[in-house]
Amino acid sequence: MASAHAIPSLDEEFEFTADSKRRLMIGIGAGVALVAIGAYLLAAGVGSHETHAVASGAGAHEAHGGGHHAYKWTNRLWANVWLNAVYFAGASVVGMFFISYNYLAQAGWSSAFKRIPEALPAYLPFMGLAVFAVFFIAGGDLFHWTNAGLYDKASADYDPIIAGKAGFLNKPFYLIRIGLYFALWYMMWRMMRSYSLQEDLEGGTSFYDKSIKLGTAFLLVFGVTSSTSAWDFVMSIDTHWFSTMFGWYTLASWHVTGLAIITLTVVALKEQGYLKIVNESHLHDLGKFMFAFSIFWTYVWFAQFMLIYYANLPEETIYFRERFSGFGGIYKAPFFVSLFLNFVCPFLILMTRDSKRTYLILKLAGWCIIIGHYFDFYVNIMPGTVGEHGGFGPIEFGMILIFACGFIWTVSSQLAKANLIPKNHPMLEEAIHHDI
Repeated sequence: MASAHAIPSLDEEFEFTADSKRRLMIGIGAGVALVAIGAYLLAAGVGSHETHAVASGAGAHEAHGGGHHAYKWTNRLWANVWLNAVYFAGASVVGMFFISYNYLAQAGWSSAFKRIPEALPAYLPFMGLAVFAVFFIAGGDLFHWTNAGLYDKASADYDPIIAGKAGFLNKPFYLIRIGLYFALWYMMWRMMRSYSLQEDLEGGTSFYDKSIKLGTAFLLVFGVTSSTSAWDFVMSIDTHWFSTMFGWYTLASWHVTGLAIITLTVVALKEQGYLKIVNESHLHDLGKFMFAFSIFWTYVWFAQFMLIYYANLPEETIYFRERFSGFGGIYKAPFFVSLFLNFVCPFLILMTRDSKRTYLILKLAGWCIIIGHYFDFYVNIMPGTVGEHGGFGPIEFGMILIFACGFIWTVSSQLAKANLIPKNHPMLEEAIHHDI
């Protein structure tokens, strides 16, 4: 209860230990080894799904238009880099999104653990480099719209639908947009981080007021770029297909993934003896966030599916046909695993009040969401990039290990650079006595 709160020390320094670094390095090394093994097997023709290229898969593939580049085993390698870069870029930028809407709402409760979402965007430059590297190295193999013949009326590959999108889908403009996304997200985060650290040193409300204004500006920027980046990172892969809800859909997926990461990090730090001012009510609110936005993601998912289903137009329904019956049905299981982990599990696990206050249950729900939304992006990205050659093998598990360990390393490094409690935050007193 509120009356039982004792004010603990606000001086908490997170220690990123040598042992933690060693384990993360082992994880990255294991990931590299798995990717190397997977690459060798794919190069040798082991684990290919070519036999699954049945009529339904072939028909679905043709719906993208002619002139697709021949498949190379390296396509699956680069598609996995793209998948993980997009997934972790979204999870990272959501840290800034979370901070911004909490500043705009002048919310006090989240100031108790705001150093955690504040640390997430530090991974953005690495994801930006990964995205650019993939596009320059393998963009011509993964993105159908990069085929110059599609825009040339004299070419046998000419596609009037894709040619009509040339004003948006052209390499110079595409690269400018990608650069702007990462530059804007990262620079605005650096400013927010600077205000936060200066507030720790100087106190007062001037940096808090600046943070509110910057957070508001970021929400306007992210309101646009979250949708356009979703079109560029994911929807442009299936160039013929389009959905007016895809921006919301991707934002919902990124957002709930970020919330799960924030919650798991709070719980992990609590278990290590940090964040003493964070109480059951904070955990309850984080649990409610995960529960609510899992429902929101499902609402957007169903609304998109329903609109496409009853319209029954070939250029729209092909998206779901590929995932249900295309390519020999290899994407059907991941499709339904995503629905189960992203909706059924969080809905049932987090329904009660006590569940949102229990470490074990919060961890279970958080991991369901994190894994489930990886499957969500997998199902969105892989059919259009590798088609019948998709699957789960050493490359997939290795890439996840590399990117996840790098993410944990970056976040841990940021947490170690500042006091875990923003002790001069104007709303901290409210956070300390948060009780619901």
